[in-house]
Amino acid sequence: MSKPDNVTDLSKYDSIDPLRDQYRETLITNRILKRELGAHHAALLCIDLQYLDAARGYGVFADCERSGVPIEAQEYYFNALENQVLPNVRRLQDAFRAVGLEVIHTRIQSLTADGRDRGPGHKRLNLHAAPGSKEAEFVEMVAPQGDEIIINKTASGVFTSTNLEYVLRNLEITSLFVVGVYSNECVSTAIRDACDLGFYVTLIEDGCATVTPQMQQATLTTIKDRYARVMSTDEALAEVAKVAEAS
Repeated sequence: MSKPDNVTDLSKYDSIDPLRDQYRETLITNRILKRELGAHHAALLCIDLQYLDAARGYGVFADCERSGVPIEAQEYYFNALENQVLPNVRRLQDAFRAVGLEVIHTRIQSLTADGRDRGPGHKRLNLHAAPGSKEAEFVEMVAPQGDEIIINKTASGVFTSTNLEYVLRNLEITSLFVVGVYSNECVSTAIRDACDLGFYVTLIEDGCATVTPQMQQATLTTIKDRYARVMSTDEALAEVAKVAEAS
């Protein structure tokens, strides 16, 4: 079937983002990000790395058949988490801690035992981690240490449903390095909101995961150079190492 005469063929633009350079210069400026990191105005934001959604046999994945996630997708997700994401997040946490930079953790946790305070979206999805429950616990490898800040939420967007922005402003943090799960949901929402609020954001591509490689790549493509820098753990560690050297 031929296309109507008034419909433009956009296929030649599939690999081109006409606004990429503009966004990179105004929102994703490496010079500013490095300056904020060096001035200790940067933090590592670790999103939802807890038993509810990041551990085999618990929470969302307590019943593999009823989880809504195909078995092959679960295997992809947990292989990525266990072999790449969690070790990389721990490396980043240790590096940030070593130079005195904040490591901040978010998790899904209700205020009430029955979850009546949850956002409508989490109620529809039956996402619930009661205070003190196993599902609310952080995965041990990347759990908070000392008095690191924990932000509890009951919606996808941590900025819209908590006082995270207020806390970051009080800490004089202007730059965020973001890791966690799911890349295309809570992580992506946090990055978009943070960018809109004026924070400089870096997404760690091998420090986040979701349930299919296609969704992972789509998220990285959408976020890159429009809402955040996208870089690897090794690249981020190299930037943090320069802070250590300067200190």
